[in-house]
Formats: sequence, structure tokens, C-alpha cells
Amino acid sequence: MPSAYLDHAASTPVRPEARDALLDVLEHVPGNPSGQHRWAREARRRLDDARDGIAALLGTGPGGVVFTSGGTEADNLAVRGSLLASGGTSLCSSIEHHAVLDLVRDFGGSTVAVDGFGRIDLEHLEEELAAERHISVVSVMLVNNEVGTVQDLDAVADVVDRARPSHPHGLLLHTDAIAGAAWVDVAVAAARADLITISGHKVGGPKGIGVVAVRDGVALAPLLVGGGQERERRPGTPDVAGAVALNVALAITARERSTLVGRVRGHAERLVAGLTDAVDHVRLTVPPGSVDTVANIVHLSCREVESEALLYLLDEAGVAASAGSSCASGALEPSHVVEALGVAPDWASGALRLSLGWTTTDEEIDHALAVIPGAIAQLRTAGEPAA
Repeated sequence: MPSAYLDHAASTPVRPEARDALLDVLEHVPGNPSGQHRWAREARRRLDDARDGIAALLGTGPGGVVFTSGGTEADNLAVRGSLLASGGTSLCSSIEHHAVLDLVRDFGGSTVAVDGFGRIDLEHLEEELAAERHISVVSVMLVNNEVGTVQDLDAVADVVDRARPSHPHGLLLHTDAIAGAAWVDVAVAAARADLITISGHKVGGPKGIGVVAVRDGVALAPLLVGGGQERERRPGTPDVAGAVALNVALAITARERSTLVGRVRGHAERLVAGLTDAVDHVRLTVPPGSVDTVANIVHLSCREVESEALLYLLDEAGVAASAGSSCASGALEPSHVVEALGVAPDWASGALRLSLGWTTTDEEIDHALAVIPGAIAQLRTAGEPAA
């Protein structure tokens, strides 16, 4: 049966080169990088080389790269670790991933509004920073993982810079770059962020590896105890194989980014045109040309259907999609991102995220265009009252 994997924003396939690098370390590098013998030294060399490569690609110093178990831990370490080191509380946009949003709320922080396109309200951010002097961390994601909006982090950094002198705990800017690392040059876009987080399986690396990149001079307290690894910021034996594979995947992504973005944007435009022409009451949640968005995310709002039922039919027909963040799968209510954008409930209930990636083909787009309109029509017919 034909199929279309259109859930790359949840997890993209591992690059063959990253897989080979992973297996090479697993098979030939048994040592613990904290040890002293030659096998340990080889593991440490591989880990340090990966750290150097990732630091260069993110625009930070090698000593600032902290390996974690993935994006969620990286976000938690960046925000909570900064709070533990400096005191104070935190502030984030209302459309952050739950790894940031829930943490900020749980520890007494607050959120900043966004507009209908997903851009942070800079005036609201400035007001919040002026009203609350105990904020020490501001977290604004580089790219929204559900609708694809790219934030202007330079503009955010300008607001943070102006507020710094009046904050006794200092004021750090963190960006969750997990959804953007494959599509945006993080070293440029996040050049003024104090902390940057990424995750391996969003860029063609393996699951279970992530990074917090910390600028020189930024204090970060560990969330765990038990060892002095990662310069005492993240105890535990590092995943050498995962780190090496992530470095390889990130390097390939950077090298191929411009070509990949052009190809994927073409696929996405054909997908949007085909669906909006074929189906009534289906529209892009963030209108084309309204703001800067990444090439790979097509987030649609559909009236007169429910996301859960639509995703079931698509799965049965061989199309992998989602309603939003994979971490919110199973939730029956609309996502917090769609609500924050002010999408009307009758449109939000039919949210559909189609996300493309490095393996996406013309044939997959053809299959999606053949399946999705019929699935929507089937649900609308089933929902009509009996004559």
C-alpha cells in the first residue's frame, strides 16, 4: 500500500551517515569517557570531537555544550538549571513546548502573549519585564513546533537587553531551537541567546540525545546528583555514540540546508495548493506570506471535522500526520498553541499538522493529496444529520 510519512516534526528518520557513526561507536568504543585507560581516552576523544563540531554549528564555545537525554531534559536543564544557579523566576511565550511552558508555570513564572500568526508580543514582554524584577530567565522558542512560525530573536534580545540593568538576578535569554535546527541556521538566528537547546531526532540523529549550548559566563546548576560529568552540569555517563551521531547529523543538515529547504518548500506549496483547492473550509492556520515560517510545517485548520477521527482515517490509509505536538497526542482539547493564536473553536477542532522532511518524495505528496480530501469528506458526510 502506498504511504506518506508526514510527521517529521515529531521525529525524522535517522540519516544513514549518523546511523553508521552510531554503530561504529557502539561496536568499537566500549570505554567510559570518564576513565583513564586507552579505551576511555578514545571514548573521550570521540565525545570531545562531537562537542567541538556541535559547538561550531551552534555558534558557541565547546565548553558550553552539555549533552542530555533529549530535548525535554535539555529545556528543563536550561531553564530550571539557570533558576537554581541564579534565583528568581522565569517568563516564556504562551506557545512554548510543554517542556518549557509547564516548567515555567510550575515554578511561579508567567507567559507572554503572541499575535494571530504566532509572533511574541514584544510590548507585552517589555511590560512583564518592567513589572516583575525577579525574572532571571526569558524563554522564547526559535521556531514553533506546531505551526512553524519563526521568531525574531534579535528583537526579543533587544527587549531583554534593555531590561537587564533593572533585574537583580541577571536576565538570561533561552531559546528552544529544537523545531528549527534542521531548517534555520541556529548560529545566526540565535546568536544573542544565552542558552540554546536542540534534540537529535529532529535533525536526523538518534532519539535519546540532546544538547544545551551555554554561553561563556552563564551559570547552570545540575538537576541531578551523582557525578561531575559535563563540567558538573549533568551527572551520568555521557552517551558517546549518540553525541557522535548527533554531530554527524547536524553537520549534514547544515551542509544541505539550502537545497533541502528549497525542495521541501516546493513539496509543501504543492500540498497546500492541492488540499485548499480540493476541499472547502480548509485553510493554513498561519496564512502564507504573513510571517516567516519554516519550510517543512503545513498546519491546517479544518471546519466540520474532529482531528482525532481524521488522524485515524489517515493512519488507516497510510498517511502519518498529527494534530500538533507529539507530546500532546491523545488530548481531546485543542492545543494551547492554536488557542493562543486565537483560532476559533470550530476551526481549531480540526487542526492537522503535516510536516515534511529530508526523505519526503513527490510520491508521498501524491498519496497525501489522494487520501486527505476523501477522509475529510467522509467525516463530514458521517456528521450530517439523517434526512
